Amino acid sequence: MMMNRRMFSATLVAGAASLISSRGMAAKPSPILARNVVLVHGLFADGSCWSEVIARLQAAGLNATAVQNPLTTLPEAVASAQRVLALQDGPTVLVGHSFAGMIVTEAGVHPNVSALVYVAARGPDAGEDYSALAKTFSTPPATAGIVFNGDEGRLSEAAFLRDFAGDLPEARSRVLYAVQQPFQKALLTGRTSQAAWRSKPSFYAVSTEDRTIDPDLERFMAKRMGAKTIEVKASHLSLISKPDEITKLILEATGRT
Repeated sequence: MMMNRRMFSATLVAGAASLISSRGMAAKPSPILARNVVLVHGLFADGSCWSEVIARLQAAGLNATAVQNPLTTLPEAVASAQRVLALQDGPTVLVGHSFAGMIVTEAGVHPNVSALVYVAARGPDAGEDYSALAKTFSTPPATAGIVFNGDEGRLSEAAFLRDFAGDLPEARSRVLYAVQQPFQKALLTGRTSQAAWRSKPSFYAVSTEDRTIDPDLERFMAKRMGAKTIEVKASHLSLISKPDEITKLILEATGRT
């Protein structure tokens, strides 16, 4: 069978991931005990999307804080996370969903950060063009639902309900759609200057039914970073539809399980 360019590119990056992953796993320390968790949201959302997970973390005796990502530029988004990290009193697990994986990758080098958790999230390498990487995998359906009003982008209601929050009750999805925050187009052009996952213990939750980021791209990024990986049968919003599984992974990253 002839191999097209996309298949060839995907094969190349998968092979590179295997090599990088095996090297990264050998160099990383085990998670140390942490009592703080900082959670960062991605596009089409705000900090309230972490409510289900926060309640469970608090019940486990952890201090949990959600960052309100400004969704303007990558440097400003990273700075917002760093301000919260600086307020933590000791080892802290930094968690990112979706686009916030960019923020976790950059801000995760902060000395307070003991481990990283990616939830259906971007996981770029330092200086990497994430958009170019994503194009080597299938284009997820939600991409077609992004609409712009000038420099502000949003996900259409139909795409939000079907492709972003597809496994949630419609009434719940509509509430989440109502609090969707617009993002600035400039946010999408940012590149990370460092990759915290190369030196920090990393964990990844793949959403197998994801229609916002291709699940195979999630698997590739998780393998490349040498992350402890789980697969959750969920939409892009596994942090809401499967909060028990996501919380369990975060607890593992805190060194408590």
